[in-house]
Amino acid sequence: MSVGIESRLSYIDRQGRQHRYELSPATPRVTIGRSPDSDVPFTGDEEVSRLHAVVEWIGTHWTIVDDGLSRNGTFVNGERITGRRRLREGDSIRIGSIRLTFQEIGVGPDEATRVASELPTVRSVTETQRGVLLALCRPYKHGAAFASPASNQAIAAELYLSVDAVKTHLRALFTKFGVEDLPQNLKRVRLAELALHSGIITERDL
Repeated sequence: MSVGIESRLSYIDRQGRQHRYELSPATPRVTIGRSPDSDVPFTGDEEVSRLHAVVEWIGTHWTIVDDGLSRNGTFVNGERITGRRRLREGDSIRIGSIRLTFQEIGVGPDEATRVASELPTVRSVTETQRGVLLALCRPYKHGAAFASPASNQAIAAELYLSVDAVKTHLRALFTKFGVEDLPQNLKRVRLAELALHSGIITERDL
């Protein structure tokens, strides 16, 4: 997270009171739910599951996760999410009857544009690299909630490449998408997310 940026969740309860929950990478996992043990508890809302969703700090940004945790779903900007979704300044999150706003104080007005412009495009990846990305993202077809990126072996089998060749292409893609410094177990997930977010891979491709 850039120096000077403060992140928080804010919402107004049923009594009209304003609440703010300050987010910090020092506490990278924040639970939201009906359970009074939740970090952000909504104990009186029957539409909220006991553990409804989790807000997590991943590498450089905040995400929200609902891997089928909730009965009634988690919505970001009106769209029901499956799995993990990156949060951006001003995002509206609906959980039960509560609407939360994700705020990043200190983000410049064109920060989101800058981040988007830094992502690779279809033209900036080779045909083989795009094939690797497509195979990597294939398990996410139909928005599968519990999907994990494809293994090196599965990618190699689909593309008729050696596993070593797949690893080489993935290393290049990790660098190209700026995820090479993430923990090994998160690189593939983040790469798949960014490939789908950037539009290099679309739902129709899968």
